[in-house]
Amino acid sequence: MTWVDSHCHLGWEGSEADPDTELREAREAGVGALVCVGTDLASSQRAVELALRHPDVGATVGLHPHDASRLAEEWPALQTLARERADVVVGIGEGGFDFYYEHSDRAAQEDAFRAPIALARDLDRALVIHSRDAWDDTFRVLTDAGVPRRTVFHCFTGGPDHARRALDLGAYLSFSGIVSFKKADDVRAAAAIVPLDRMLVETDAPYLAPVPHRGRPNRPAWVAEVGAALAAVIARPVSEVADATRRNAAAVFGHPS
Repeated sequence: MTWVDSHCHLGWEGSEADPDTELREAREAGVGALVCVGTDLASSQRAVELALRHPDVGATVGLHPHDASRLAEEWPALQTLARERADVVVGIGEGGFDFYYEHSDRAAQEDAFRAPIALARDLDRALVIHSRDAWDDTFRVLTDAGVPRRTVFHCFTGGPDHARRALDLGAYLSFSGIVSFKKADDVRAAAAIVPLDRMLVETDAPYLAPVPHRGRPNRPAWVAEVGAALAAVIARPVSEVADATRRNAAAVFGHPS
């Protein structure tokens, strides 16, 4: 079986993990491709540099809602990076709303969400959404701004009603290690109604390590455990989930080609 980790953060600031080592371990674990996600200018640049060195890595360029207040400062350079490195930039984001922490105020988060929506539409790249405790605002802005042709709700944490709303917009839902957590019944209920052709799997490494690795820094090599947990929830063979999510990743990101 071959997996695609549709969302991870490699070479993140302050990490002692070596991205090349993590990539080697992931390949040995059956990971055929990864999407390394930017959350600000510095991490987006690192993602692009990694993708330029490794054909099995795609990069995204984005500004996390935590850093939305830096939109004016960083967005011009992020746009330039996305345009100039379109050969390896497969998505725009992650961007969206986070009302759980609200490190940036809500108005700033909305401005910083509308910007990547517009860029994803302009460049015809996948939009990668971060939405936490902000479903109504997320759907409102998406509907108003126009949903990009390929849109992903990364690390989906909603229940079945939120899943239906996302599916109605034509979006894909990406499931992380949370699907294996004991108290994540709503997420599992949501996964149970998502068609196989609209699912992705991710690690969100170094965060959200799946069972049985909880409490440790996550790594892309563990995306197979996420996929196995998802397969158990939807009562489908693990190999079928691996094949479907790999095809979906290629459809969404054009990666792997």
